[in-house]
Amino acid sequence: MLVPAPVPPDGDETVITMEEWSSTKEMIGVYALEMDQDDPIKCTARKMIRMDLAKGVSRKFHASDSTIVLNPFAHRMLSPPDRGSKGILVVDCSWNQAQEVFFKKLGGKHRRVPLLLAANPTNYARAGMLSSVEAVAATLYILGEVEEARSYLSIYKWGPNFEMLNKDPLESYRLCKSEGKVLQEEREYFPHLFA
Repeated sequence: MLVPAPVPPDGDETVITMEEWSSTKEMIGVYALEMDQDDPIKCTARKMIRMDLAKGVSRKFHASDSTIVLNPFAHRMLSPPDRGSKGILVVDCSWNQAQEVFFKKLGGKHRRVPLLLAANPTNYARAGMLSSVEAVAATLYILGEVEEARSYLSIYKWGPNFEMLNKDPLESYRLCKSEGKVLQEEREYFPHLFA
């Protein structure tokens, strides 16, 4: 996938691959696909793009095999063994329309973020109803990029509450050695949802 690089001062536009763009940053490349289904003022993906924490991509974007696609309906769970991934794609859409959005072909490795409590004002304390920035921060935390996760959360005044609400499960998920162990931990922290 080719994406435009930032335009240099002389005005020449260069084109680089998604992997090259990821490697120009010291951290994992974060991509955001906005479906424009929610209030743009509350859109956390748009703010990540505006603050240069994520690269906005079009609906024609096809993630490479080394990119984690955050998908709440994925059959596979995000876990620390996914650490070798080069990028994270978050799809920002309405929870009311999420099921139809995630059945489109997006490429990449689809992973479900383990259950956590939302800290965003719209879905506060609801399990699994994360905003885009919360999903990205949770992914980074579980993959061992704790400080980077905190930097994403810091762009909202409610952001640090996400880590406070989820400190124990985030740490447990981060320390797991396998996807199966993450599933087990999830069931221990949220047994009422699996009864």
